[in-house]
Amino acid sequence: MPDRATQPSWPFSRQEAALIAITMLWGTTFLIVHLAMRHSGPFFFVGLRFVTAGIVALVVFRRVLAGLTRQELFAGLAVGVSIFLGYGLQTLGLQTISSSKSAFITALYVPLVPLLQWLVLREVPRPLALVGIVLAFAGLVLLAGPEAGGGAVGPGELATILSAFAIAAEILLIGRFARRVDVRRITAVQLLSAGLLAWLVMPALGEPLPAFSWVWLGAALGLGVASVLIQLAINWAQRSVPPLRATIIYAGEPVWGGVVGRLAGDRLPPEAFAGAALVLLGTLVSGLRPRRRPGSR
Repeated sequence: MPDRATQPSWPFSRQEAALIAITMLWGTTFLIVHLAMRHSGPFFFVGLRFVTAGIVALVVFRRVLAGLTRQELFAGLAVGVSIFLGYGLQTLGLQTISSSKSAFITALYVPLVPLLQWLVLREVPRPLALVGIVLAFAGLVLLAGPEAGGGAVGPGELATILSAFAIAAEILLIGRFARRVDVRRITAVQLLSAGLLAWLVMPALGEPLPAFSWVWLGAALGLGVASVLIQLAINWAQRSVPPLRATIIYAGEPVWGGVVGRLAGDRLPPEAFAGAALVLLGTLVSGLRPRRRPGSR
């Protein structure tokens, strides 16, 4: 029999704890991006953020980049495209819709991940994982508030819906490639390709270069350095954390965003606290595994 003293009491693995820490960081970035958008266009800012991150990754991991394989290049470009679409479209949508509506629509990636996993990868999720998805999504709806789901579907709503698909694709792609690649090399490719793509679409979208501002410069450079650590941790953690489990953990992002907003002086309605509790419950339930009966295999 296993020694009870050696059994871990913490309900999360190191990799899952790393993903939880990432959602905490994500929750603090909304105010930074919101302020930066007053001085910069969305794709210039996203480009500067991820090009900065890519350059930092190239410098830090320069000794191992010589071993870059075709598979790692392809995987990095595929994930880079999804990062570019996810961040770019979400930031674009925030130009015309409220943050609460953006949070509600973006939360569509939570049920999208198991749906795409089933339709594209033919992987049927575990029942408890599906229960966790339902709880987390219900919590996100409460966090967004009733006003987030109203109104017609305009350009901002459409851009945010498409960003939810891109975020779901990113989670699945990282889960598919993480075990087959060097996370340091693929991180550099992901970040640099996402940033360059954002800059390449600026002329097609008619987005001009912004006037210089210390606000967008400091925000982009700071988030760029943070993005290296975040993306590296995601690539490492999703080697062992399944995409569906990771999705439910990522659903905690607006919870931490609400905590930061509360500290900044925002008043949160009671349903927001209920929503946060549901997201946490969904995270815990999805990690449960039914006990096997004695004698079963």
